[in-house]
Amino acid sequence: MASILIIDDSSFMRGKIRNILKTDNHDIVEAADGMKGLQIASTKAPDLLLLDIIMPGMDGLKILSAIAHLGTRIPVVVITADIQESVYRQCMDLGAFAVVHKPPKEDELLSVVRKALEGKAGEGA
Repeated sequence: MASILIIDDSSFMRGKIRNILKTDNHDIVEAADGMKGLQIASTKAPDLLLLDIIMPGMDGLKILSAIAHLGTRIPVVVITADIQESVYRQCMDLGAFAVVHKPPKEDELLSVVRKALEGKAGEGA
């Protein structure tokens, strides 16, 4: 069981993602905005971060950049409705593990989450 932080300004989307992740019995923490999410990420060090891009205030790209500057090795999966190739490239350049389109398909999200967590587990070995 992993600790997963969901940062998304939509309570509906956080709930949808949380329900998908329940399949694997993960410990879920949620943040409704980027600042709160970054604070949780830096103090609780979750095993994985699921991140929306388009949010008021601090958007997902700024969060990705801030996480990179903190030097943390938390894998980040971006879940976004933005399908532009340039946004995808930016996310990957800023260190995202993967980009999943909204609304996430259950099998796709679980597969990406499992791969990201396996990669994190392999870092210490």
